[in-house]
Parts: sequence; structure tokens; C-alpha cells
Amino acid sequence: MKTRNKNMMMLSQKSYVYLKLLISLLLLTNLNAYANTGKGQLSQLCPLITGQWQGSAANPSGNVKSVETAIMCSADQRNLYISVSKGARFNNSETWWFRLRGQALELIYSDGINADINQSLTLYQQGDGFTFLGKGQIQQRPALVRLSFDPIDSADNKRWLWQQSAHYLDDDSDSYQVIRAIELNPLN
Repeated sequence: MKTRNKNMMMLSQKSYVYLKLLISLLLLTNLNAYANTGKGQLSQLCPLITGQWQGSAANPSGNVKSVETAIMCSADQRNLYISVSKGARFNNSETWWFRLRGQALELIYSDGINADINQSLTLYQQGDGFTFLGKGQIQQRPALVRLSFDPIDSADNKRWLWQQSAHYLDDDSDSYQVIRAIELNPLN
């Protein structure tokens, strides 16, 4: 009986190692899907999303709030500024500043309460959508971060969905979890 239990434990350990290897391969495949789509440029994204927007912001727990979002690009299109209105998450507005420094794309995020977050990202274009990918921390947990801007099917293609997702590296999940999604509908 002891030999059988020992063999089962060894099998379980081997299965666990194989499972982790499979998850790693799936994760790399997911990242390679973005790598094969082609790198995007801020100069491609800027003219598409610059403007004043309104819509709902929602998180997985079902909290939905109406927000206004202002998006502006610098004249040289090397800086993209996004301001999400007061009340989206905190009493202060949020600021997302994407900037090119040389060939590196950086994000500085500020909510006016917590310390600013600095992160290196890569921008990919997939079809009509754009995705920023990077590695960082969310709520003190190591994560792969995905910020995607996807057009919402409409006659004039002037609506967007901005999804903020994370794949936490300290768990065995093989997929991204949506942290928040924001509708971007033109402000009338």
C-alpha cells in the first residue's frame, strides 16, 4: 500500500509539472498570437481614439458607473493622454500617459491617491484593434498586463471598448482576467 501511495504521489508530481509546462506553452502561444499580428504605432492609434467619450465602466464584481473619458495625443503623436472622469474608481480622475522614449513605450498611471505606476509596454495591432502588453504588478501580484482598444461594431466605427486585463503569474490560470472595461462612445 505504501508503494502504491508513493507511486501515486510521484505520478501526481509529474502530472503537476506537465500541467505547468502545458500552461506555460499556452501562455506563450497567446503572446505569440500578438507577436505575429505586427507591432502597432501610437501614430496609428492616436487619430482613431482622440476625442471626448462617454460610457459605462464595469468590473467583474458588477459595479457599473457612468464615466467620461478624454483622450488627447501630442502633435508628434509620441504621447497619448487618457483621463477617466472622477468617480470611475476613486474620488479623483485617473490619468494614463503612454509615451515613446526613443523606441521604448512607457506608461505612467496616476489615480491621485496611490503612488504612480510606471510600466514598459509594447503596442500591437490586430485587425482594427490595438493592444498594449507588458509585465508588471497589479495589487502587489506579478502579472502580464493587457490594455486593449477594440472597435465596437457600428455603422461609423466610432465606438470603442477599452478592456484592462491581467494574467496573474502567481496562479495556475492560463487566461487573462478582465479587471475593468470602459465603453468609449462619442460625447454628444
